[in-house]
Amino acid sequence: MLAWLLACFSLAAPGGTVPAPGPPNPDWAASAKMLSINGNAFDTAQVAGKVVLVVNVASKCGFTPQYDGLERLWKSYGERGLVVLGAPCNQFGGQEPGKGEEIVSFCKINYGVTFPLLDKQDVKGANASPLYKWLEASPAGAGSAVKWNFEKFLISRDGRVVGRWRSGTAPDDADLVGAIERELAVK
Repeated sequence: MLAWLLACFSLAAPGGTVPAPGPPNPDWAASAKMLSINGNAFDTAQVAGKVVLVVNVASKCGFTPQYDGLERLWKSYGERGLVVLGAPCNQFGGQEPGKGEEIVSFCKINYGVTFPLLDKQDVKGANASPLYKWLEASPAGAGSAVKWNFEKFLISRDGRVVGRWRSGTAPDDADLVGAIERELAVK
């Protein structure tokens, strides 16, 4: 039991380092077949050529207050090309039981969230969404399944997964913010 808890809350990327990113994949968003929180096709123009931070989110998790920091990142770096993309998931302790409208309402009322949210999806296992299968299969994903809510994957402007941070990494963590700033500097 203790080993499982330590694995779930590990702060480091798998292996403790971020491996070299894979090849560019500028069409990653289209191939991921994403849906918006309202169930419609996600407008991939929102992320094309942008630096994207994908986070699996939940409304009833101990890490839920990270919504505040994610919104600050979105507001601070959005004009420079960062998109924070929330992917609600109910696979970890049933901590995202709501439907799309409930999730949007909760996020806006409690955390002022304005960044885009995807439709609720599985992020691990046989039914994982195409997005999460791709993220996990990347060099930064290291083939390792998402262990808990609020794991973060950073995608470069040219569609490479360049970093991964576990749930305990706050949105204002110096390593995460530094990686975002480095990617935003690349044109």
